[in-house]
Amino acid sequence: MKKKILLFIIVILATFTISFVVWTNNSSKAEQPALDALTSDSLVSYTQEDWIVFSPIAKQANTGFIFYPGGKVEPEAYAPALKEIAAQGYLVVNVPMPLNLAVFAINKADEVIEAYPEIESWVIGGHSLGGSMAAAYAQNNQESIDGLIFWASYPGGDMTDLKMPILSIYGTNDMGIDGILESDVNLPNNTIWEIIEGGNHAQFGYYGEQEGDGSATISAEDQQHQIIKSTLSFLDQFFN
Repeated sequence: MKKKILLFIIVILATFTISFVVWTNNSSKAEQPALDALTSDSLVSYTQEDWIVFSPIAKQANTGFIFYPGGKVEPEAYAPALKEIAAQGYLVVNVPMPLNLAVFAINKADEVIEAYPEIESWVIGGHSLGGSMAAAYAQNNQESIDGLIFWASYPGGDMTDLKMPILSIYGTNDMGIDGILESDVNLPNNTIWEIIEGGNHAQFGYYGEQEGDGSATISAEDQQHQIIKSTLSFLDQFFN
């Protein structure tokens, strides 16, 4: 009887493990506009080994932006916006996650910070699940993180005592807008909110439609432009 119970448990665990791996491997793929951005040009140097790194060419960056991708989204999907941010003088490090889920590697930023000792200020942020995990890292590492950026995201708990500039950008047609709006009680009063009218969740990257998302009433290019503008305005205000 005990052997049958043990065998049953093993079968259940194996089935769960296989199902989970299949689910995580079904990540949203980066679309062509994102893949086209994975190059160096006259303004930005691109490298991809452990991380996807965009470095400004015209000047030595003093501020770095660590980016955690959204859950089950290929990190390359965010390349266009992150490259544009780097072109304005910021080191941008896009951190791939195990199984494309930042919850499995919240402290990946440790390695990035250690690899770039010349950077004076670090801002961390991310999209969706990535933003939530970036917030957790910021809260636990306030001695090394100087700013926090949410792209269609929000913290998992109370962060009202966080002593750093915070930016939250969201689209009015986002599938998770209720959670984003309700998160204001968990953020400091001086959090900067940027609203993208007609923007949705998926157009924070280039990875296609997302199940359950609202329909955007603006183009992906328009939404990306507003995301870049808001992010740069925040970085320029506090870190330039």
